[in-house]
This record gives sequence, C-alpha cells and structure tokens, in this order.
Amino acid sequence: MINELLLQFGQWMEAQQYSQMLVAGYYSYSWLEATHVLTLMVSIGSLFIIDFRMLGWILPNVSASTIADRLHKPMMIGFAIMFITGFLLVYAKPVETIQSLWFRIKMVLLVLAFINAWIFNAKMKAADGNWDNDSVAPRNLRVGAILSLVLWCGVVTMGRYIPYDWVDCDKTQNSTILWAAGCVDQLKAL
Repeated sequence: MINELLLQFGQWMEAQQYSQMLVAGYYSYSWLEATHVLTLMVSIGSLFIIDFRMLGWILPNVSASTIADRLHKPMMIGFAIMFITGFLLVYAKPVETIQSLWFRIKMVLLVLAFINAWIFNAKMKAADGNWDNDSVAPRNLRVGAILSLVLWCGVVTMGRYIPYDWVDCDKTQNSTILWAAGCVDQLKAL
C-alpha cells in the first residue's frame, strides 16, 4: 500500500516541468549535489565536534555549552540548506530515488537521528550545569553522542550508496528486497 502511494507520488513529481528541468540542465543537478555534500560537511562536522566534546575526545578545557552555542548557528544553517538541496535531489529523480533501498534506509536512519537529537537536547537542557566544564559529559549525554555519531555515519554512508544502487527492480527476483526497495510492478508480477 505505502509502496504504491510512494511510487504514484514519485511518478507525479517526475512529470513536473521543474523536476525535468533539474535533470536536463547541464550543471543544475551537479550543483545541487555538490551543495548538498558541502553543507553536509558543515552541519555534520559541527555536530561531530559537539559529540566528540561530550565524549571527552576533543577540547576538554572548553566548556560544552560554549562549543554548542558557537556551532549551533552554522550547524542549523547547514542542515537547512542540506535538507532543501536533498529535497531537490529527490525531486529531480523521484522514481529512481524512491525505489532505492539505500534511500529508504537513509530516511529511517535520518528519522532516528532526529529523534536522538531531540532527546539529546532535552537531556542536555535538563542536566545539571555543573558538568559543563568537566572533560566528559554525564553518561546519558555520552550515549546520545555515540548514537548521534553512529546514526549520522549511517545516513552519510547510505546517501553515498544511492547512486550505486544494486537493486534493479527489473532484474531482482527476491520478494523481500523488491518490497524493501518499493518495486511495486515487479512484486505484482511475482
């Protein structure tokens, strides 16, 4: 059911004039992809510095709140641009992207990373401030930092795999993989 809806939505997007323009333009898709990757480095890089500080791996003499405050704005700007360009990349090649197993895994990891970030920020605000100058954050914040690192590494890895998708709907016969990749027509044929 959900795969059919996603495929129909992808087909509708692909039929839009602007979607076709993004792919047909000589540099437009490449510029979008480059901007997406560059802002990824800014946002994820800032986030990793904060996570590394929470784990006590870098800058132990600088308070955690100072690092978080200074990196918050560039990180949020990077995330905003990254999500806009990510949406446009999907909009340019919607059917191909929606039927990518790696894209689907990336979206699940992205949702989990956002849930972790929301919980992490809530725990950080609720934590007693006397740890701020300690070289290592309290255990619950360190767990959140490790989860953040693992989830975002997964998001980046899956995003990198998307152009090299090994699941070809026309050639795959495994029904589980066809379902996971959203290959609606091929599932109906089995």
